[in-house]
Amino acid sequence: MLLSDRRALLLGLLALPACGFTPAYAPGGSGQTLRGQVVARDPASSAEFDFVAAFEERLGRPRAPRFALAYEIDLSERGAARVAGVGETRITRFGTIRYTLTEIATGEIMTEGSLRNFSNYSTTDTQLATRRAEEDADLRLMRLLADQVAARLIAALAE
Repeated sequence: MLLSDRRALLLGLLALPACGFTPAYAPGGSGQTLRGQVVARDPASSAEFDFVAAFEERLGRPRAPRFALAYEIDLSERGAARVAGVGETRITRFGTIRYTLTEIATGEIMTEGSLRNFSNYSTTDTQLATRRAEEDADLRLMRLLADQVAARLIAALAE
């Protein structure tokens, strides 16, 4: 990189605070506003349990919650690869989450939305290995959805 390119980059970075840019996880940023402040609805399935655990990893366990997160998760799957005489050898798991963030004190809906993502796993000739791969795919999918929901909540409260 040329010296002049480095100078332009540094000057551009110095100008960011002037445009109103604030990192989400900086002190006082919207990410810190939600840290330990969101209580998710109690999970009713193993997928929901994985979602809530991953969500709490992102935003912290609620200590004195100001917001309540209601959510509904729908899972489906579709074969992604097929071998003649064997059947499906690769499965795609789809997850859709609909969420609503409500301020507990006022009951006001702060934001709501719907997100979708997917994860894959391979089938094998043993049921145990296939089941374990499916569980791992579900765990990865719930982590992806938790990341997406946390990012959307942070962005919504930053506006």
